Order: sequence, then C-alpha cells, then structure tokens
Amino acid sequence: MVSAVARDGIGAELNVEPGDIILQVDEHEIEDILDLQYLTSDGSFALYVQKPDGDIWELDIERGDGEELGIEVTAAGRWGTKRCRNRCLFCFVDQSPPGLRPSLYLKDDDYRLSVTQGNYITLSNLTDAEMRRIISGRIGPLYISVHAWDPEVRRFMMGHPRTGRLRGQIAALSRAGIPLHTQIVLVPGLNDGAILSATVRALAGFPAMQSVGVAPVGLTGHRAGLTALRPVRPEEARTVLAAGRDWQAGFMARRGRRLVYFADEFYLLAGEPIPPAAEYDGFPQLENGIGLIALWRENLAARWPELRRRAALWAAGAAAGEELHLVTGTAAAPLLAEAAAALQREEPAARLRVRPVVNRFWGETVTVAGLLTAEDIAAELGDLGGAAFLLPDAAVRRDGLFLDGRDISWLESRVRGRAQVLPALLTPTSGQKPAAKEERE
Repeated sequence: MVSAVARDGIGAELNVEPGDIILQVDEHEIEDILDLQYLTSDGSFALYVQKPDGDIWELDIERGDGEELGIEVTAAGRWGTKRCRNRCLFCFVDQSPPGLRPSLYLKDDDYRLSVTQGNYITLSNLTDAEMRRIISGRIGPLYISVHAWDPEVRRFMMGHPRTGRLRGQIAALSRAGIPLHTQIVLVPGLNDGAILSATVRALAGFPAMQSVGVAPVGLTGHRAGLTALRPVRPEEARTVLAAGRDWQAGFMARRGRRLVYFADEFYLLAGEPIPPAAEYDGFPQLENGIGLIALWRENLAARWPELRRRAALWAAGAAAGEELHLVTGTAAAPLLAEAAAALQREEPAARLRVRPVVNRFWGETVTVAGLLTAEDIAAELGDLGGAAFLLPDAAVRRDGLFLDGRDISWLESRVRGRAQVLPALLTPTSGQKPAAKEERE
C-alpha cells in the first residue's frame, strides 16, 4: 500500500495517492520493496495500481534521466515488515515511556529495509531462504548490528540463540561480494576493552567490510525492570578513542581508509575535538550519527553567506529587541551557540538565542535534538509573547507531529510564538529518527 507520494515525482503526476495498492509492474506481481525498486528502474514500464474503490489503473510510464517515481509504501513486503525477535539488553524501544503511538513500539529487523533505507539488522531473524536470496542476487549493501564477535557475548547481549551464527553469515556475505556496513553499540562492562578490540579486528578482516561504526549505549529514564546498565564515562570515551586512532592508522595504511568510525557522542564525552570531515571517508555511517557534526560544520561554512543574508532579512522585519529562538538538544547546544555568536557578530541586528532543551520525556541522559518532544520544548521556551522560534527538523514528522503526539500548532499556542521548522543545516542532530521510522510503519 502506498504511504506517501512525493509532490515532484512521477507518481504524483499520475494521481497515485496514499491508500492505493501497487499490484504489479508489467507482468510481474510485486512481493516486496526490492521487487518494486528493481522492476521500476527501467526507462519504461506499466504500473498497475488498485484504487480504494476497487478500480485498477494501468499507468504507462516513460521515465527520463533523473526522474523519480516518488512513491513510498507502508511495509517492506506483501506480508508486512519482519519484526525483531531479539531481546537486546540495551534496546531503545524497550526503554520508551508508556502511552506513545503503537507504531513507536514496533521493532523491525528486515533485510529489505537495510538494503533500501540503511536500517541496521541483526541477521538472527533471517531464514535460510532469505539468506540464499541475498547471496544469489548479491543484494546489498547490508547494514548489520554486530555488537560483539564473541558468540557467547553476542547471545547474552541480544537474547536470541541464533545470534551466535553471525561469523558464518558474515563470511558467506563477504564471499558473495556484498558490501557490508556494521555497527557496535558499546555497553560498558559487556563488549568494551578486549571484546571491542577483537570485534573490530575480526570485522576488518573481511574484504567486503566497508565500515565499522561504534556508538555509546543510549539509556533513557524508563528502565524499570530492565537489566541494570550504565552509560559510557568520559574516561572510558577517551580510552576508546585512543585505541581507535591506532586502529584507524593501521587500516588507513593497509586499506586506504580508516574503516572504523566513532559516534560524535564519544568526542563530546571525552572533551576532544571532532575530527575534520575528510577523516570520515565519505561518511558511510552518517545515519548512525557518526560524522554529523563534521558534515554540519562543512555545510555551515559553505552556506555562510546565505545564512548571513537570511539573518539580515529576519532582523529587518523583527520588532525592536525581538529575539529569534533556536531550539536544540543539550548535546548540540554549544555548537549552535558558537555558530549563532559568529553570525550575530557579522549581523549585530540579528538577536539569536540558543535554547537547549532538557529531555524530561526520555530522561536527561538523552541529549539529541531528534528526540525532543513538544512538552519539553514548551517547558524551556515559556511564554514568547509572539516571538519566532526555529525547530530542528529531526524532531518533527512531516505532518507536524512530535513524538509525544503534540503538533506544531499546539506548541505555538502553548508558548505564544511563531514556529518554523529548520532544515538540518543549522541543527546538528542525531541519527536516531524514530519519527521517520514510524512513517514507514
């Protein structure tokens, strides 16, 4: 079923709408999003669509260079999206507060979403038939959550007996030449130290391995009844980064790229500078929040004249003494404050005020802008008296809804302000995007 249609895509031109069902392309029935992607890649094809009233439309499509179909669907396949059956000790969904929309509690572990959207999968839920399909079709790239190379450690962390098959699965995928990107969520006392070193070195031994991302465990304030875990400490972050620099130097010499990359949170925790953009080798782990700040700074420098012009235009239309409030999470606040101060030095009339929001909804240890809620933003802003405020786009769905179910209109009314959703250019946020994930559900 169609979930969304891009305004500038071919689907919109042909009046395809959310709620329509895609039946087949030419004579081929559509089983999943891989079929849809592959069969609509040709320059011309017939798309058969069933409308909600039962009518079936045959749409003859001639696709020019650069033209996108612009159709998103509700599930990875005809029989739905494969759900995760692991019981990871650190699962973020298990740490969610009650009362959210049902789709926010759904966990996917579907290789088709890994290929098409970069979702990380564990491989423990793959059937033998699915593994054969991936290998025979050389379907990739795949994004894989590894966490630990040691089978017993991985089974303990992920709570599923099939997680111990990882070594053979990675080896088979690598032999097939399928590009692999992997991630390690670092949990102190479980997969750090020698376990982390062994995991990184084992993964680096496979020719198909394109990147290894390491991120600190994310813990919310809703862990009652769950296994006791603690966050990474600053001194531990410094130890990880020191080892990481040695690994990167070795991989750079042997493979021509650093191969292992660390989440921005490690550098912030350690109090160390974020590496320059060039050291992320094209940002293969950007959706993991790895390299986001470096890329943001690079984009900021490139578009600085445009930002300065916009600041001047805003100041010209603002009331005397009016401030423009920039909403962000506590992690990115110092970076945004630095940029805002530099902008205001060049445009003194533009009164910019950074508003870091403490996350009380998930817990104060959650510091990224992408997980802010309308209630917490309202608590920080108070009464703006009609002033304008800018929201990070990662915190808001396309329909204007926040994770707590409130929308932008509610927030504007609550704080008596004028909201504008700000593109990621000025908001270094996290790779965590549950709101975007929910749209796919």
